Amino acid sequence: MRQAYFIRSDGRFIVKKIGVIGNIGSWSSEHLADVVADRTGLRCLVDASRLTLDLHELQSPAGDVDLMTFDALLVKKIGPVYSPDCLDRLEMLRYLHHSGVRVFSSPDRLLGVLNRLACTITLRLHNIPMPPTVITESPEEARRAVDRFRRAVFKPLFTSKARGMTVIESGADSEDAIERFREAGNTLMYIQKALELPGRDLGLMFVNGRYLGTYARVAGADAWNTTSAAGGHYEAAEPDDDIIELARRAQTPFGLDFTSVDLAMTPDGPVVFEVSAFGGFRGMREAVGLDVAQHFVEHVLESLSHSEA
Repeated sequence: MRQAYFIRSDGRFIVKKIGVIGNIGSWSSEHLADVVADRTGLRCLVDASRLTLDLHELQSPAGDVDLMTFDALLVKKIGPVYSPDCLDRLEMLRYLHHSGVRVFSSPDRLLGVLNRLACTITLRLHNIPMPPTVITESPEEARRAVDRFRRAVFKPLFTSKARGMTVIESGADSEDAIERFREAGNTLMYIQKALELPGRDLGLMFVNGRYLGTYARVAGADAWNTTSAAGGHYEAAEPDDDIIELARRAQTPFGLDFTSVDLAMTPDGPVVFEVSAFGGFRGMREAVGLDVAQHFVEHVLESLSHSEA
């Protein structure tokens, strides 16, 4: 175990107390907690649903620990399923962050990527190419979008691994399909044209804006998406410099300590699907052999050491 020691101005050695917010049992969350433990001697993985704030006593109990006593928290996952509840969890982390517990990435910045619509608006304001997209509450406008796109993907605003996404094609059944999507809790409909894709997309990884590498997600047989839940698998990938630069431009406005950019090639050029602060570490580890968690923790330790200077 390599402990992370820092020298204070009074000459004393200290060890930083760092916890991980993530999903218990999830490979990426557990692995990040292991990496932190290797560097600091403390392993603390807290499920985001256990977050508590006592604003009178100035405590944040989570099981047997008080998160207000930590130097830093690393956010790997904010819940097993993304929903508006995750926004409230980020608000609690925002209080901790502004009370002296460094949170990586900053909750203020995480709020900008958790909601698919907020992320999309930021990307388009920065002229990042994306699939043609329509956002509407109107079933009539949704049907017009499907007719124009011929084949469209309806995406919940809070989701991961394509959960809840629905492909709707133009035709007599489109109105019923749209209504079923609305009744599933999607009052505001996020609709993207289903593009002609090569059966694979790319995940480009960044730590503190520094490009680390890329892996490909390859679709399984007869699957319309490349997620592992749909039978997809990981492969190594080496994108061209212009693709890396596009991903760099896409993640820059969000200012995240760790992020991944989901990108795909189309006959008309590359498009970005989303920028995520919660992408997994497993794809890069299995496909490329690169341990992104090590780079993330090293960045956190360097940031904390600079604050001690």
